[in-house]
Amino acid sequence: MSPAKLAVFWKVAGWLLVLTIIYFSLMPAPPDIGVEQGDKIGHLAAYGLTTLWFAQIYTGAHQRVRLFISMVALGIALEYAQSATGYRSFDVADMLANAIGACLGWITAPPRLPSLLSWAKERLSDC
Repeated sequence: MSPAKLAVFWKVAGWLLVLTIIYFSLMPAPPDIGVEQGDKIGHLAAYGLTTLWFAQIYTGAHQRVRLFISMVALGIALEYAQSATGYRSFDVADMLANAIGACLGWITAPPRLPSLLSWAKERLSDC
């Protein structure tokens, strides 16, 4: 796979993460991990991973700010969408967990952690 194809794959995989967040946010009975307030762990992980994933593509400061704002906005919008479903409820704590997850993803993004995308591009160029 060429580095250009890898970049496209990375973006598609990121958007699949976003679609997964939307699906789990709007499904009637989301999975229960068996821990009190475990859904908050899921919110933190989902928004953190997705933000970290996209932050490896969008490396500029302004791009990362837009990414963070977009992820927080997604979390807020989905909470309002949940309240409109009739089978899910609106929860400010979920919005906060989403925002904290996005913040953690942003804070841990390269250069603080190594870039998995850069690592993969390097390995592909060696082939």
